[in-house]
Amino acid sequence: MIDLKDLRERPEQYQRACEAKRISFDIPAFVALDAEYRELKTRVDTLRSEQNKVSKLIPKLAGAEKAARLDEMKQFVIQLKTESARLKELEERWEHDQQRIPSIPLDSVPEGATDADNVEVSTWGAIPNFDFDFKDHVALGSALGILDIERGVKVAGARSYFLLGDGARLQHAVLSFAADLLRERGYVLVDCPHIVKRAAMEGTGYFPGGEDMAYHLDERDDDFHLIGTSEVSVCALHTNEILDREQLPLRYAGYSPCYRREAGSYGKDTHGLYRIHQFYKVEQVVICEPDPTVSAAMHAELLSNSEA
Repeated sequence: MIDLKDLRERPEQYQRACEAKRISFDIPAFVALDAEYRELKTRVDTLRSEQNKVSKLIPKLAGAEKAARLDEMKQFVIQLKTESARLKELEERWEHDQQRIPSIPLDSVPEGATDADNVEVSTWGAIPNFDFDFKDHVALGSALGILDIERGVKVAGARSYFLLGDGARLQHAVLSFAADLLRERGYVLVDCPHIVKRAAMEGTGYFPGGEDMAYHLDERDDDFHLIGTSEVSVCALHTNEILDREQLPLRYAGYSPCYRREAGSYGKDTHGLYRIHQFYKVEQVVICEPDPTVSAAMHAELLSNSEA
């Protein structure tokens, strides 16, 4: 979620961020909503304060003065009911809309509407020429007896699979390798919750907008979802905490299974283990001060870790 104080000071840059990220959002309209919400909230808080003062005063009064104060109290109740209902309506819009506002990208980030607009940053090594036909991971895994998609589909439906023998061992080895590498580089390994409250999904930017991709528990646990990445849990680790600047940056390596419905991805990457409902991952998370220079340096570090 973005810093509203910053948005109020430079709304034009946030509108430009919306355009650069192809997000249809009216920043000036939100700024107007924000001002209306804050003004009404102040008015409601003031009314409540005045109502409390009068309610404490009434027991000490008598006669005409008490009757006048009681009439005043009735007016407070009527006005508060009307204003509070309006405030609740505004607050719901205010909270929902601010979650759709994107952060401002660095000037160095290239813009593009599709993957075709991606900019190649670097390459490593030369692509060799082989004189045989390549086999993909499905053909290799099936031939080695370490991957069984057919039985996975039989048991759990489409986009499911079994890893067997060395396939399961290989997965655990790769995850352990990633965790060990990051630990050596100062990252704290985190085995995190797989089920989180909606607030964690909202606070990390997955909701609103990503509900169709997430698994939602049933009405018995209506507020809870399965994570699609450990980033959700790990980024929410310090929710409602104030961190000293001297503590930062905090480096974490989240380890967890990930669950994604892959709704709306019909026909995309249906072959193999790319768009699947359950997989394991080691995720890098850095919590740092909100400074573009620091953020860029941390991004470069994460990229370096991934390349390694």
